[in-house]
Amino acid sequence: MNILALDTSDQVLSVALATEAGVSCTAIDSGTRHSELLMECAAWLCKNAGIKPSDVGLVVCMKGPGSFTGLRIGFSAAKGISLALNIPLVAVPTLDCLAYPLSIWPGIALPAIDAKKGCFFAALYREGQRLTDFMDASPETIFKEIVHSRLSPQEQVILTGCGAQALYSRLTADFSLAHITVNPESRSGGARELLSIAKNGTLNNSVNSGPLYLRKSDAELNAG
Repeated sequence: MNILALDTSDQVLSVALATEAGVSCTAIDSGTRHSELLMECAAWLCKNAGIKPSDVGLVVCMKGPGSFTGLRIGFSAAKGISLALNIPLVAVPTLDCLAYPLSIWPGIALPAIDAKKGCFFAALYREGQRLTDFMDASPETIFKEIVHSRLSPQEQVILTGCGAQALYSRLTADFSLAHITVNPESRSGGARELLSIAKNGTLNNSVNSGPLYLRKSDAELNAG
């Protein structure tokens, strides 16, 4: 089965396609241009793989948390493809997806997305298992969660995701947190991991669901 994966949850737009011939992926640090480039990237991958868009049998996207606008763009595109082709749609929690390739890391994996206003969307994982709830938290709160969750003060922590470097700077400068590093692939997007999760897991059709938001948007707050 051909699977198309879309990640628009943060600044890096990534799209991946799995066919019988293999996996292809593209990633662009596109900022706010996801809506302009998303379908163009998907069409390009299909063309290069020698298939028609109508040959896709499953579409996968990020569920959130993440950028409000980015998540809406990704979900809208995925739902449109799902309904137009009458194929399933699977949505995967963003932080679970970002932590997925670090399941073999010998310590704590901490995916982070810059949530603005001095906070980060984050969660802590060990051996692929989530240790905390999804957080919309300050660096101070995340620091306390790390201290609480570590098996020892020397347990290694690796940050990943587009917010990794910014959170790393805060944790090391403001709290002198040691034994912490940043995944060099932290800004590569998560579309390839979405494919792996979709192929290896038993996931429910999400065509009737919507994005996971951990806070209200600025528009909602201003209206209230």
